[in-house]
Amino acid sequence: MRFYLIAVRKRLPAWVDAGFHEYAKRLPAECRLELIAIPPAKRRKSSVTARLLQEEAKRILAAIPTGAKVLALAETGEQWSCRELADHMHAWMRASRDVALLVGGADGLDGALTESADYTWSLSRLTLPHALVSIIVVEQLYRAWTMLIKHPYHRA
Repeated sequence: MRFYLIAVRKRLPAWVDAGFHEYAKRLPAECRLELIAIPPAKRRKSSVTARLLQEEAKRILAAIPTGAKVLALAETGEQWSCRELADHMHAWMRASRDVALLVGGADGLDGALTESADYTWSLSRLTLPHALVSIIVVEQLYRAWTMLIKHPYHRA
């Protein structure tokens, strides 16, 4: 199985890419993570947010691998503990299903994407800097995997 982090994003600072790649390389071959960057819609003073979200949603949908479970990251989603994420990861691995994690741009995800997703996950009730989301997601996936193999990385 593979994880695909499909994120609407511009070029981010080197430290963000370094943090992401540090945890991504720790994941084993059986649950590799691939980042798919989707360019944000062009924003102008006259832009209508709903149209921008729909444009980004089309790009995101085109990037989702066929047959993948879809997990939308949204503030309205469920908040999972590390153990709950590990349980989900275990189920996805048992089913040999790829998982596409969707991260919206500055205005979030189009409502149609979150409604059609298999899961909607909220990382926090806090507003997180967009640049940190990919690092947090990959670190939590790594943590969940270490819990599954009883590695001491997660000490709770």
